[in-house]
Amino acid sequence: MKSSIRKKRDNIDIPTFWDAIGYKPSGIALVTADGENGPGGFLALSTAHVSANPPTMLVSIEKKTSALKIILESNHFAINILPLGTEELANLFTGKGGLKGADRFDPELWTIMTTGAPIYSSAIMAMDCIVEEVFERKGVSIVIGQVIDLLINQDQSAMIYYKGNYRSLPEEN
Repeated sequence: MKSSIRKKRDNIDIPTFWDAIGYKPSGIALVTADGENGPGGFLALSTAHVSANPPTMLVSIEKKTSALKIILESNHFAINILPLGTEELANLFTGKGGLKGADRFDPELWTIMTTGAPIYSSAIMAMDCIVEEVFERKGVSIVIGQVIDLLINQDQSAMIYYKGNYRSLPEEN
């Protein structure tokens, strides 16, 4: 039998919490927006659908993330789900690549749809959203947006984040 770690609620520290979150497989999402000073974005593990009628998504953003200001000023954002083989691109949006802001957006790899938010052309799926509501929770902003345009590239495999690493899903039969 494998060992397990159990922590009482008042003993959960931030590294332990993030370790636990790593056991929830997640699609790799780049959340992007374009503002007065150019595009910005970040790697998001917390995106979810809110409703299908109307199509609505949410994204959780730490308040210290520079892209939050761009999203709030521009009143839009895009959620780009990355395909296999884009680990380097994902890392650029975690700050590991050394590039910041507009320097992370190679014009040959990005396009726009309705709102003007950057859309990764090879994304498995991208949703272009208009901000509807913003909620504050401690050090996080929860941004809810209505999906007004979307892109689906059906012939791609998803890259996921699981237990601290990028991984692939098994091939479909």
